[in-house]
Amino acid sequence: MRTLLVTGPGGAGTSTVAAAAAVRSARAGRSTLLLGTGAPPVAGLDAEPHLEVRRVGGTQATAALWAEHVETLAGAVPFLDLPPASSVVPIPGADALALTAALAGAEAEVVVLDAGPLEGGLALAALPSTLRWWLDQLLPPAVRALGAVRTAGVSAGAVRRGPVDAVLAALPALEGLLARERLADPTGTAVWLTGEARGPAAAALRRAVTVLGLHGMRPAAVVARALPADGPGDWWRERSAAQEAALAALAELAPVHAVTEAPEGPADVPAALALLDGLDLPAAGGPAAPGPRRAEGGWQLDVPLPFAERATATLTRWGDDLVVGVGEDRRSLRLDSLLRRCVVTGGRLADPGTAAARLEVSFRPDPQQWPADLLAAEGRTS
Repeated sequence: MRTLLVTGPGGAGTSTVAAAAAVRSARAGRSTLLLGTGAPPVAGLDAEPHLEVRRVGGTQATAALWAEHVETLAGAVPFLDLPPASSVVPIPGADALALTAALAGAEAEVVVLDAGPLEGGLALAALPSTLRWWLDQLLPPAVRALGAVRTAGVSAGAVRRGPVDAVLAALPALEGLLARERLADPTGTAVWLTGEARGPAAAALRRAVTVLGLHGMRPAAVVARALPADGPGDWWRERSAAQEAALAALAELAPVHAVTEAPEGPADVPAALALLDGLDLPAAGGPAAPGPRRAEGGWQLDVPLPFAERATATLTRWGDDLVVGVGEDRRSLRLDSLLRRCVVTGGRLADPGTAAARLEVSFRPDPQQWPADLLAAEGRTS
């Protein structure tokens, strides 16, 4: 495991759990970075050896990026009056972009990412592949090749520098960021979910597990806050029964680590570490992405979509990409060289509504892209 992403519904104690996990990692002797957009609610973290705490925000990151490139932009568009960095208003989602950039530049052995509320955590999981898709659409290989020719012309003085050249100049930095992005490799990323042992939280986390599966991730544990089971009165008995049902639902998602609810959250390192007693840090990230396997008449690719229902799953083919959706969430999967030369012949959601739910996509060789002798041999072996 290189990265541990911690997220859950608001108020679930995500930041506290992330801080405790970071301390546990640092005390094991590994250089550890605790990364988030807010200040950790646990005192004493700065005294921990091997642990760095870094807080990033979209406003500061946008201002720093603007200050770094404003002179280049001003030279490319001299007719515009560009504002100083102190007057730049960050775009929506700037916090997620700032966290992504910080993750890409992190050199620690382990990064514990306090992803905050569930919506933000899922957005972070989706961001690397989303950025890559948009980059490929806006600047496909042919445009980049022409851009290289234009850059050479600008350097030689044969072409006048313009706004497009500022974009092309920033391309290597963006490519480098995506190449180093930790969340882009699910095999090195583990996920902890946090939440209350209540029905609404269990339902929200169940939906989140489906979206995480879409992006190649799966939770290693659910840290659930639970009330003591031995309270007095009818209300407490009814609440305990509902809590047991919620814990059973959470156990379908991942192993559950129950934490007894307290009037106040832990304020210092020892109290925070006590929350994780009996819970080990994940030793590895998620599973490797499944590859194509032989099937009748061609190949089949299985895309895990745990707990997805047939009515919510979608599938389209766009060029060399397979676009898979669950509800309003989508991911573009780049096909390998074998499947790019095939056509999609069908797709079905197997075992819907269960942890084993998966989208089974079938392919057969495209006659226009296969040599005749290989196509004939494939027909004899299928």
